Amino acid sequence: MVESVSDETVAFAPVVLIPVYNHEEAIGPTLEDVLQYSCPVLLVDDGSSPACRDVLVALSEKYADRVELLRLPRNGGKGAAVKAGFEALLARGYSHAIQVDADGQHDLSDLPMFLAAGRENPEALVTGYPKYDTSVPKIRYYGRYLTHVWVWINTLSFEVRDTMCGYRVYPLAQVVKLLKQEQCGDRMDFDTEVIVRWLWRGGRVKNLPTEVRYPIDGVSHFDALRDNVLISLMHTRLFFGMLRRVPSILWRRLHG
Repeated sequence: MVESVSDETVAFAPVVLIPVYNHEEAIGPTLEDVLQYSCPVLLVDDGSSPACRDVLVALSEKYADRVELLRLPRNGGKGAAVKAGFEALLARGYSHAIQVDADGQHDLSDLPMFLAAGRENPEALVTGYPKYDTSVPKIRYYGRYLTHVWVWINTLSFEVRDTMCGYRVYPLAQVVKLLKQEQCGDRMDFDTEVIVRWLWRGGRVKNLPTEVRYPIDGVSHFDALRDNVLISLMHTRLFFGMLRRVPSILWRRLHG
């Protein structure tokens, strides 16, 4: 039987999900930008320092009518925080999570565009692909294309324009089901791995262009050694997973 993530028509009840780890300077302006729009917000504190924790508590109290805070006891990584957020939001009855980063790198004036795309394509995973300004480090700009090439190989497809952008709209029921059934990384490998596994299960992807700038507080939690090792292991895992899925992937190409 062919796996599927799109068996049901999905309604649209969105919420913004922001994983946060020690971005006490950036999260306030980021949240204020999000709150210009009509979505509720879930902040997921991924085991932040006391300074950041206090900022998050204060923000959740200040905007208590629209903002909820989910605190995790220890730092598990961006992927772990997003997964915890998905589970909590699905339990609260939301249909879609709009994931944005806490550090201010995403252009939140594009949020209405992402909301409209999610509403018009409720069964699809909507993902941004970056239009960078001059703030992007060149090594990161060129290095991410190695990951793109591996994703194109592992999906036998060019369907995803950018595989690492965390500005996304996720259908919650389908992605939570996927995460219960398949392994996805807990750190910086999450964004890439989940979209590959989404495509493997026949899920649709819609790509949207969006401007990306590097963190407004100058803080990046990308650990060059740890995260590059995890990403390399992820690509290896996905490559061997692709090999055993080749018949089903090709079947979809021919009959999709």
